[in-house]
Amino acid sequence: MNLIDRTIGFFAPAAGLRRATARAQTAVVMNYDAASRGRRTYGWKAPATSADAAAFGSRERLRQLSRDMVRNRAYAARARDVIVANVVGEGIVPSVRAGSDDIKALVKDLVERHLLNVRFDAGEEYDLLEMQQICISTVFTDGEVLIRRRMRRGGFGRHLALPYQVELVEVDCLDTTVQSWGENLVVEGVEYGPTGAIEAYHLFNEHPGAVRHRKPLQSTRVHWSDIIHLRRFDRPGQLRGVPWLAPVMMTLGELGDYQEAQILKQRISALMAIVLKYATGSTRPANAGSGLEDLAPGAVVELPEGAEPTVVQPPSVDGYDEFMGRGLRTVAAGLGITYEALTADLRGVNFSSGRMGRNEMDRLVRMWQRGLMIMQLGEGIERWFREGLLLAGYRDLDFTLDWTPPRRILVDPVKEIPAMIEEVDAGLNSRQGVQRELGRDPDRIREERQQDAEADRKYGIAADKTAKQRSDPKSEKDDDDANGQ
Repeated sequence: MNLIDRTIGFFAPAAGLRRATARAQTAVVMNYDAASRGRRTYGWKAPATSADAAAFGSRERLRQLSRDMVRNRAYAARARDVIVANVVGEGIVPSVRAGSDDIKALVKDLVERHLLNVRFDAGEEYDLLEMQQICISTVFTDGEVLIRRRMRRGGFGRHLALPYQVELVEVDCLDTTVQSWGENLVVEGVEYGPTGAIEAYHLFNEHPGAVRHRKPLQSTRVHWSDIIHLRRFDRPGQLRGVPWLAPVMMTLGELGDYQEAQILKQRISALMAIVLKYATGSTRPANAGSGLEDLAPGAVVELPEGAEPTVVQPPSVDGYDEFMGRGLRTVAAGLGITYEALTADLRGVNFSSGRMGRNEMDRLVRMWQRGLMIMQLGEGIERWFREGLLLAGYRDLDFTLDWTPPRRILVDPVKEIPAMIEEVDAGLNSRQGVQRELGRDPDRIREERQQDAEADRKYGIAADKTAKQRSDPKSEKDDDDANGQ
């Protein structure tokens, strides 16, 4: 304590205590340089907001900017395609497991006739697998998407295997003017119950940004059980999403502006511009520079008397590749994908570096597949499927739906496949586990191999000895014994 602190403490002990406490707290806080407030941290924002409050009032603007970037920025569109192709690809396929072959055949038939049919969509445009692609694409661009169940009865459901369809709804359709519903709080069109869980969504009957509306725009309360709300979770208590591009939007926009400026600079550099200099005291003609606009290879142009031509030397472009490369690496890291996947630039990539980069990206992809597409979309689709079975009169069906992600592209199959076989032979992995990692359905492989074997026997084709030995190591010894070796 300095002289002033001791003086204040003598005459006003309470005030002196507050000063001493504040000094002690400041000393503790200042142990972390990042928590200091000064020149080095000027402009840093650290609001104490909840997960959803952090983007309150900004989601609409973020969505609009993100959509514009995907429309007009090549690397934003490429990043979206990379994430969609790796997370969903050709689709995360549902497969059926059941104790009874009859139940399995029945449920599998209903899955194919309903979920894997274009009639599953309310507009009858795409099936579940293509719907997955649109969903993850929308989550990337908008941060979240709503999937709404539409019950179909009477003539509207006559052609359906199960009495419901599914409609994809952009979050623009949330009615942000509704503030409450009874005792429940409504924030940005989402209704929260007493426990803080989502109870309903208030949706417009049409997209508010449509060119024309068939009906007057009005909202309806839709119970949560008829909505699948697909979004990324990053913080505890978070119930809304933000665009995937949000952390890198500024960098990506500035890189795009820099690239456009460099392209314009190169265009100027490719032009031949001439400046006319006139000697001191010479008379400048009225048509000075006439004919210079016709400059072309091999052209002969007559200059005015007293004029001397000087070719303009525009500046060259330096450091473009290095600057863009560093910036795009930052964008790729912020999105969770590799630089090579974002830019399609494979210079300097070998098997080891390519596999290391893919390993990190594959971990994130598997995390997104499970958290977004299986635990949110897949579980919701299965819940609706089971309820649809009950409504259609199918009861006491004991089955399980498994979800198989798309096939993972191998960096070097010649090296990776033998390693997988050794894992299975050493007991470190199961055969069906490896098959699922590669995006294949073990039951389907087993059925198709059985069909192949039956077809080979029918047409008298000998079985592959190498495959037989790999599946049964004793077969090689038996063949040797039969040959008397």
